[in-house]
Amino acid sequence: MKTNKDLVVIGGGAGGLVVASVAAQLGLDVTLIEKSAKLGGDCLHTGCVPSKTLIHVARVASLMRRGREFGLSSVAPRVDLAQVSEHVHGVIDQIQQHDDPQRFRDYGCEVLFGQATFTDPHTVQVDGHTVHGRRFVIATGSRPAIPPVAGLDRVEYLTNETLFDLRELPQRLAVLGGGAVGVEMAQAFARLGSRVSLIERLPGLLPNEDPELAELLRERLVSEGLDISTATEVQRVDAANGACSLTCSGGHSLQADRVLVATGRRPNVEGLGLEAAGVDYDKGGIKVDRRLRSSQKHIFACGDVCGPYPFTHMAEYQAGIVISNAVFRFPKKTDYRVVPWVTYTDPELARVGLTIAQAQAQGIKAAVLTFPFSGIDRALAEVEPHGLAKFVTHRGRILGASILGPHAGELIHEIVLAMKTRATVSDLSATIHAYPTLAQIHRRTANSGLSKVLFSPRTRRLVSWINRVVP
Repeated sequence: MKTNKDLVVIGGGAGGLVVASVAAQLGLDVTLIEKSAKLGGDCLHTGCVPSKTLIHVARVASLMRRGREFGLSSVAPRVDLAQVSEHVHGVIDQIQQHDDPQRFRDYGCEVLFGQATFTDPHTVQVDGHTVHGRRFVIATGSRPAIPPVAGLDRVEYLTNETLFDLRELPQRLAVLGGGAVGVEMAQAFARLGSRVSLIERLPGLLPNEDPELAELLRERLVSEGLDISTATEVQRVDAANGACSLTCSGGHSLQADRVLVATGRRPNVEGLGLEAAGVDYDKGGIKVDRRLRSSQKHIFACGDVCGPYPFTHMAEYQAGIVISNAVFRFPKKTDYRVVPWVTYTDPELARVGLTIAQAQAQGIKAAVLTFPFSGIDRALAEVEPHGLAKFVTHRGRILGASILGPHAGELIHEIVLAMKTRATVSDLSATIHAYPTLAQIHRRTANSGLSKVLFSPRTRRLVSWINRVVP
């Protein structure tokens, strides 16, 4: 059977679903192809949704233990990971309703399940079904990258694709990788009751973040009982009496009941027949221009499969660029100058724009403004005084910001909007912030820089002169 389509979307994750739903509702003849049995992609089933649900459960467990800090009785929670898993999957099922294939079919979109493989630049096959399309969008996402550690393939290691199916809490959990997924899951399982050892081969955790804030976060994790080894490489993993023995560089070794591999992602390009389609790609994924066109201009890509940022919100943003170019045929280019992201530890670590090191590397004489959460009344009221905000500024404008603190992932968006609209530090200072809120940290951070000018000797002399001369 062969069909001719206006648009063929390969991949039913965040990016692919946005493109397919909009194009179909606009009247195009669309086919959506998803390799797995369900729509929703990695974010819904094995990424953002289950991880953030588990993180919240772990935070509740932590707050129960901290009751005395709030004038209550501390309670040691009894953690049944099977029940926690049922809760996590219940949340997934609830959100899954929005990604029901029938919803997309009601839009007029054909939905097929199976591996899509190009046979030529305008044709794909899906389990014997041949689809011919004028334009294509590849949004197949990514999967865990597994490091070449000796013996790792002989143990039943975990990744984000299997972690949320665990029914028993491991007494000892080894986490390989100190990126966002590694630190988030390490803290969550430690709070649920596992003894967690985290191993990172680089000198510090979260190498893409501001080093000062990453180190402050590391200190908080250690204070919660995590064993963290940086500048350490796992050299070998062996099965040992139903558990695992990890041999690391520097003569370091440890025992674990389970091993979680969180050492990055790899784009899903295998099996697509990209060679037959004439689409260029490398280990970083499909090569695209700023309009998200591949080397074949009628074949677009978005999301993890082309990068450069492995975030669901980036896939959704890129989907909008694809819709403009592939559906409306209106040329629009990506703009990555203001891209926020969040590491959902407790406290959260959020970032947008440049760090001071990046600004200096570009030859920009930037200034840094900081303010601690210990100076924010709402943070004190909620017994969450840990962390600080850091703005990187130049000539009164914000080039970037990093926030380590409670609800940093929510707070960062005021800075995102300020950067997007080119608002100044003075604009932030002049904006009325409700009291008491955590968002006051923006105004206080802005004021920390302006106060240096306000209370300078020159300003003091000016004020003195005004009060002598003006009646």
